Amino acid sequence: MSVVQRLCILGSTGSIGVSTLDVVARHPDRLSVYALSAHSRIESLAAQAAAHDARVVIVPDDAARQRFLAAWPDRRPVPEIRQGAQALADTAADPEVTAVMAAIVGAAGLPGALAAARAGKRVLLANKEALVAAGSLFMQAVREAGAELLPIDSEHNAIFQCLPQSADRARAPSQPAPGVRRLLLTASGGPFRCTALDELEHVTPEQACAHPNWRMGRKISVDSATMLNKGLEVIEAHWLFAMPLERIQVVIHPQSVVHSMVEYTDGSILAQLGQPDMRTPIAFGLGYPDRIDSGVGLLELTRLGRLDFEPPDLRRFPCLRLSLDALKQGQGACITLNAANEVAVDGFLHGRIRYTQIPAIIERCLGDSARFGVQTPSSLDEVLYLDAHTRRLATSYCQAALG
Repeated sequence: MSVVQRLCILGSTGSIGVSTLDVVARHPDRLSVYALSAHSRIESLAAQAAAHDARVVIVPDDAARQRFLAAWPDRRPVPEIRQGAQALADTAADPEVTAVMAAIVGAAGLPGALAAARAGKRVLLANKEALVAAGSLFMQAVREAGAELLPIDSEHNAIFQCLPQSADRARAPSQPAPGVRRLLLTASGGPFRCTALDELEHVTPEQACAHPNWRMGRKISVDSATMLNKGLEVIEAHWLFAMPLERIQVVIHPQSVVHSMVEYTDGSILAQLGQPDMRTPIAFGLGYPDRIDSGVGLLELTRLGRLDFEPPDLRRFPCLRLSLDALKQGQGACITLNAANEVAVDGFLHGRIRYTQIPAIIERCLGDSARFGVQTPSSLDEVLYLDAHTRRLATSYCQAALG
């Protein structure tokens, strides 16, 4: 590839953003940084922008702008500073941008990811909510704009690599790839895979965030512990690969070496293996269709000794069951699932509710959604309205849980 890609990294100070910049720095001949965004780690954003010569940064408000300016190195030209949620979407669609890393965690990342798809960009999708909350809208935008969609989640990236090779496989499919029987999504089982069920009520945020294999932010670490994260990935896989729920299976794999698998109708299973390091799928997306250096070390198979697989226990992981139920109910229920979880996890991390109350609050919100017959949203505004409504509801349930 002779043309240098100009990247917009939405959420550059998070773990995915930091890993992306690590890979970018290894390939100055083919990758450059055009824009970076951050919500709270503004001093880190300033350091990143200076190190990578970003032309644009996006911050949430004027207070963040002033923090950025205070942290900016002397005698350096200040990049253009854009402010607010609309600036995220506008920058993702900026004509100067050729590829967008959509790495903002939560529903806040949806407008930027959707704007990038509608602008026909190469979208490196690390934001689950774009598909969980707005799968039909997002995939329609990819198809209509001719955007390239490359999944960055390690599981979906693994599946993408194991699917049949085709010239248009980075486009939005309308039906499953030929010859594929099932998608097998692997999950580590998190820190509580073997914890006694009656002890889960007393786990702390620190314990929930202590993932055995991956280094992640606190919110996604809790999602991994509850396996809500894996439920979201099932929903994502449904949209990314046009695969019905009954042909997607979750498999517990504690070593996190097999990142996911594709089973074919002839009985063959193709798996993608690698170190538990997000730089591998990031490098795949940045270099596609070429393979580029990620900085990840060798995987010494002879040192592993064994690879284990087991079915998930839905008593231990009720959030996984709720996710599968939400996908059966439809897009509205998936929005409710995601929004309720974000509120509940925040409540747990701040000591307002117990760990075991996370699925209880999600289930109450899903019950309300089912009773009121929430329909599939037809626009981004409708998605955001239902998201906000659910957050208010989940917040009230968190407050009630305190009593």
